[in-house]
Amino acid sequence: MSSPSKPTATQKPREIFIQGVTSDGRTFRPSDWAERLAGAMSCFRPGARNMGPGAHIGYSPYCVPTSMGKVKCVVVNEALRELEPMAWDFVMNFARDNDLQVVEACLLPDAPRA
Repeated sequence: MSSPSKPTATQKPREIFIQGVTSDGRTFRPSDWAERLAGAMSCFRPGARNMGPGAHIGYSPYCVPTSMGKVKCVVVNEALRELEPMAWDFVMNFARDNDLQVVEACLLPDAPRA
C-alpha cells in the first residue's frame, strides 16, 4: 500500500476510506471494528488538550466511522498525518495488517432535505 502524499497549502487534505472488506472480498470482523478504531482515535481532534470532563465522548473529525451501503468504513482525514504522525501510522498500519481495502475519496455532505 503506497502512502498518500502530503497536501500542499492550496490542496484540501484528502480523505482515506478504510473499508471493512479484505482484499479477497471477505467482511472484516468484529462487526463494530470501525467504531472501535475511531474510538481509539477520539482524542485526536482540534482543542483536545484544552477540553474538560466528557471530552472523550464523540469521535475525532479526523477519524470517523461510517457505512457505505452495507460496508462499514472509517474515514481518515489526511490532516491527521500532520497533527499526529503516529496516529496516522496506527490507522494505516491497522488497515494494512488486516488486509483491508483502502480508497482515497471525498466524503460529501448530505443533500439538503426538501
